[in-house]
Amino acid sequence: MPRNITYKVLAAHLVEGCMKTGSPIGIRIDQTLTQDATGTMAYLQFESIGLERVRNELAVSYVDHNTVQVGFENADDHRYLQSVAASKGVVFSRAGNGICHQVHLERFGECGKTLLGSDSHTPTGGGLGMVAIGAGGLDVALAMAGVPFSLICPRVVEIRLHGRLRPFVTAKDVILTVLERFGVKGNVNTVFEYTGDGVATLSVPERATICNMGAECGVTFSIFPCDEVTRAFLAAQGRADAYHELSADDGASYDDLFEIDLSTLEPMAACPHSPGNVKRVAELAGMKVDQVLIGSCTNSSYADMVKVGRILEGRQVPPSVSFAVAPGSRQVLMMITRDGTLEKMERAGARVLECACGFCIGNHQSPATDAVSLRTNNRNFEGRSGTKSAQVYLVSPEVAALSALAGMIVDPLAQHEVEAPGDVAVDRFLCDDGMLVFPPEDGSGVEILRGPNIGQPPRCKAMEDTVRGLVSIKVGDKITTDHIMPAGARLKYRSNIPVYSTFVFENVDPDFHVRSAALRDEGRASFIVAGWSYGQGSSREHAAICPMYLGVKAVMALSIERIHQANLCNFGIMPLTIVRQEDYDEIAQGHELVIDDAPGQVRAALEGRLVEVRDLTNGRTYGMRLDVTARQADMLIDGGRLNQMRREMA
Repeated sequence: MPRNITYKVLAAHLVEGCMKTGSPIGIRIDQTLTQDATGTMAYLQFESIGLERVRNELAVSYVDHNTVQVGFENADDHRYLQSVAASKGVVFSRAGNGICHQVHLERFGECGKTLLGSDSHTPTGGGLGMVAIGAGGLDVALAMAGVPFSLICPRVVEIRLHGRLRPFVTAKDVILTVLERFGVKGNVNTVFEYTGDGVATLSVPERATICNMGAECGVTFSIFPCDEVTRAFLAAQGRADAYHELSADDGASYDDLFEIDLSTLEPMAACPHSPGNVKRVAELAGMKVDQVLIGSCTNSSYADMVKVGRILEGRQVPPSVSFAVAPGSRQVLMMITRDGTLEKMERAGARVLECACGFCIGNHQSPATDAVSLRTNNRNFEGRSGTKSAQVYLVSPEVAALSALAGMIVDPLAQHEVEAPGDVAVDRFLCDDGMLVFPPEDGSGVEILRGPNIGQPPRCKAMEDTVRGLVSIKVGDKITTDHIMPAGARLKYRSNIPVYSTFVFENVDPDFHVRSAALRDEGRASFIVAGWSYGQGSSREHAAICPMYLGVKAVMALSIERIHQANLCNFGIMPLTIVRQEDYDEIAQGHELVIDDAPGQVRAALEGRLVEVRDLTNGRTYGMRLDVTARQADMLIDGGRLNQMRREMA
């Protein structure tokens, strides 16, 4: 039977289940990556498993998120990460080497391999034909231990590309067009697979940009074929052996089709406060901008930087605009230094930032009050930038550069002063792996260094027969993991759960943690009630760990996003789907809820029965779905994945 690329790679790595859409499967993971915001907990969890060395083909630990070391906490975490990497057989990418997805694409990605990363933008690797999936840190720790990764065999949407992009129209505009069509919700357990004659016109970095922001649609991953363009990129990186031809069979079937004529696309922008709030740049032209930031894992490749430099050359950004550029990797920085691109940026008035995530996660460069900020990154959730009142727009590097020069949003197709930057051809990238620390063959003598801020993974309690408590908070639609667990200045507490948990829902309801902790100490549960698309955004498992630590036993939402749903199960929190809108409307904060015979109801949910939740406050009973696999049901009853593993290994 002819197969698409997605099913080819999944089938080649299948170790559990059968390749039937909608069925649970387990796949072998070849490569893993972590970053410092999620990696500390992931390696603490790996240590708790008790293995001496990682068991997958390649594990890489990146320091790229919280590189601003204010206080001892970040430095201690980075020291821990480097020492545990040496001990356990993990490659360590030092702070300054670059953003994990950009560096992995350059130095480690391999066609047809599987990659699991504790970062939601791990699907960037789909630009090299990888099944690259974002997950919580615990899932990545288990993958490093050789445990298959569990997922639902996905439906596959074919996105067929025709033609060629016009000058000033970019890969960013392709994925924003996809977001305009599919939105940021309703795409759980789905894959986007790109096909058509237009694929060959896109470079690997352009393909990576498209796969990167597929995460904003909520798909499991996106993937491109591996062709001559892929081969040339890997050869230029000095890694020709990482190329393997990969394409869909003739007559391969898909579950849906979306066709895009690249030649008809226009420059696009994601408007506040969602990547799915898409408009044409022409509709926004003339809007005054206060800040322009170019970089992040979405648009910080060498080609992106060169194009920006060509636009800026001989021109000056006005003093009314705060303008900064962050190359995605040390490789990119070294190359733009040598070819003169960096000087063009500096002469135009750009601040040059470290090769790190930085502004994308609100770790620095927060805009002024009520400022309009144009950025080339992938998310513009309210407050993510560090300034709640800021209006953040997501655009291509070309639109960002032109707008920085003008002090207002510019439609490139309507201006005639600056020529399009053209293509960027590279025969040989500058490959210097001096910032990568490769582990010794035997790490048994390596001391793992722990600072006072580094704790242990909190232990979950097994599910009680009756789960009873109060609704501690009720929130609306599109609650992101940034809403649940703020990043930015709070990230330095990621390895200290008792402290980090005091910031749960900090920017939504700062008293949430007080109420929940009080209920926990009284022996009662907390419940979270939410609208559509709860838990979208970052893969940060702390958005499940910290609520679990505070005593949250169930999230009841109209829909829950894939990664967060898995994280909730991993830490013993029931992800319940509210079936009727009227039930969501009826439940209020402070209501007392009871789930009787909770373990029995979890098991019954596998047969399609609804979980009954009694509302003692209004006397009603709600039927809610519990969409979990048999393995997830067991872990909920055991009180989380680590408890489940300990039981299985006993």
